[in-house]
Amino acid sequence: MLNYIDRQAIAVLKPVISTDLGWSDADYGRLASLFQLSAAVGYLFAGRLVDRLGVRWANPIGVAAWSLAAMAHGWARSFLQFTLARIALGFTESMGMPSTIKTVGALFAADRRAAAIGLVNIAGNLGAIVTPLVVPLIAAPLGWRACFAVIGAAGLVWVALWAAAAGGLRGDRRAPGAESRRDLGPSVLRERSAWAIGGAKALSDQVWWLLLFWAPDFFHRVFGLGLTQIAAPLAIVYACAAVGSLIGGGASTALIRAGMSAVTARKRVMLVCAILVTPAPLALHAPNAWAAAGIIGLLLAAHQGFSVNLFALVGDVTPEARVGRVTAFGSLCGNLAGMTLVFAAGELLARGSGYGWLLAVAASSYLLALGWLQLLLPRRR
Repeated sequence: MLNYIDRQAIAVLKPVISTDLGWSDADYGRLASLFQLSAAVGYLFAGRLVDRLGVRWANPIGVAAWSLAAMAHGWARSFLQFTLARIALGFTESMGMPSTIKTVGALFAADRRAAAIGLVNIAGNLGAIVTPLVVPLIAAPLGWRACFAVIGAAGLVWVALWAAAAGGLRGDRRAPGAESRRDLGPSVLRERSAWAIGGAKALSDQVWWLLLFWAPDFFHRVFGLGLTQIAAPLAIVYACAAVGSLIGGGASTALIRAGMSAVTARKRVMLVCAILVTPAPLALHAPNAWAAAGIIGLLLAAHQGFSVNLFALVGDVTPEARVGRVTAFGSLCGNLAGMTLVFAAGELLARGSGYGWLLAVAASSYLLALGWLQLLLPRRR
């Protein structure tokens, strides 16, 4: 939850910060894409680091690092300083997803893994809901700089709570150094499953990152909503995403328990999610912000159902000792694709283009992702 608050605060505060520091839409698009790029670079190292540290230590080290990076935003006085803080946040947040998937993979069996990841994703969506509700309340009396200090400090509090609660954690099934030579190998790039996950993540995650950074601007630009008015529509959008996480994880769990293979169950649920995304362009023609929030909410609900099962698939087709690295590789691909789309959105919107083509990309991306996955992983026990 804190991970999403840290990264999304800039989207809610964009109108205020843009006025204070003199940003254009293109500047904001560059900031968002640099965040994605730094996260992508971080994933080159995060997966192996998480596999080496194990879940007990990878989680607090990652959260402490990105919390300090989030606090640094509040001291930025220029576009360059803000850019450096943004790069630091992206690089350190790359620890988050590999730690999460490795933790779930260590603690849950295959038939419960997607449901567990769905619950984790709900927490992330709660962060996305809380951000537009809480950040304006902090910014109004204290200013936008105080928002970054408060949310960063909350992460450090979490680290202290983890240290107190996780002393007896035995989530790692192997001691450090006990991995086999086959599991560690020279590179995950030789694995067909890694490329399958990476391609599917690239096509699907680009939509999530686009909306994470540009959804507040969409409601502001298309429906004229102000800083405090966008909170309720965004809360609806991310509440739908949370429901999608729960349903997507529970659906594949039910199919597996009914006798279907894990990989087939994941793909069936992902197909339904990919179909549900296709009405996305209708949001641009919605009669009001509430109808648009419903359409975008359906999109993100389907995205989360798709994402939950894609991440669960990592544990189905990857040796345990390599889960962190395959997850990091998939997230790297997703971040690079998201960086490209977020940057392109800023450049085109700055030139007067609308959101129509962006929503068209969103509508088709998930079917393409599932097609790529089926091509590389047609059948797997």
